[in-house]
Amino acid sequence: METYLEIIINAYKGYANYLWQDIINPSFDSYFYWLIIVSFFFFLLEIVVPWRKKQSITRKDFYLDLFYMFFNFFLFSLIIYNAASDLVVHLFNDGIKWITNGFDLQQVNPLKDLPMWSILVIGFVVRDFVQWWTHRLLHKSPFLWEFHKVHHSVEEMGFAAHLRFHWMETVVYRTIEYIPLALMGVGLYDFFIIHIFTLSWGHYNHSNISIDHRITGGILGLLIGILITQNLWELNIMPNANLIAQLAVVLSLILFFAFVIGPIMKYLFNSPEMHIWHHSYELPEDRMTGVNFGLTLAIWDYIFGTAHVPHNGRDIRLGFPGVESFPEGFFKQSTNGIISHSKK
Repeated sequence: METYLEIIINAYKGYANYLWQDIINPSFDSYFYWLIIVSFFFFLLEIVVPWRKKQSITRKDFYLDLFYMFFNFFLFSLIIYNAASDLVVHLFNDGIKWITNGFDLQQVNPLKDLPMWSILVIGFVVRDFVQWWTHRLLHKSPFLWEFHKVHHSVEEMGFAAHLRFHWMETVVYRTIEYIPLALMGVGLYDFFIIHIFTLSWGHYNHSNISIDHRITGGILGLLIGILITQNLWELNIMPNANLIAQLAVVLSLILFFAFVIGPIMKYLFNSPEMHIWHHSYELPEDRMTGVNFGLTLAIWDYIFGTAHVPHNGRDIRLGFPGVESFPEGFFKQSTNGIISHSKK
């Protein structure tokens, strides 16, 4: 049986090899290049149709945020998180086996008989719900807030600010969200698709653009249409040769989501107009621990009463009281939470 030390060593080796192959052998599921493509897309939108026209294209801390983007999703995984994650997975699964007399969680997949589109929808909704509560915890807990301050130290908003966060947040989010996803049996490829979608929407929420909700509704309809037609093709209900029928289904969903769902998109999905208030320097007196905690979906904030969009917040001040003296630079920000707690 593989020891926990071997698990850590193999995790390092496996991830280093995966990352290298991901870079030198681009493919459809190459996260490295998806991150670059999505980021470049929103960078172009910020140049062509900026919401805050006076804001510089390379706004304050733009290059620092780019470094955070690659560190948090690549270097940090190589340095520590991937090994720790694999270890937690095995410890959790071994604990389940011990408690249940041999029940192997990793061998059970309650979603295995469902079509792919439903697995993606269920996995996405559950993950986003767990992340909403985790995000709220980062604001509510004084201990975790010291780490989350890194993300809220952004004073000029842009797409790359999405991934500017303390490495401890990766540990907190992944540790909490792993359990429900593992219990459901969401596979690695399913998680990849969900992750790319949420990455794109997170970039959108933080970007310096403002898009009509009918457009975002139409884009959502396009993605759902692709998933449905792909599933119908796999079930041989709509053969690949029947291209006209597939296009008709996709076009119908685009129009439906653009004109029927579009008007209520702001209540369903997060947006730059909503998320800007989450980063507001001044918060409502009755909600000083934060508002608009949604990562991708906005509906949780409306359900639990944390939604706050009083008016167009394009030019509001961002940050938090004390941001003026918050450390600058990656190293000082990355050690800030640890040093803050050590002094208490």
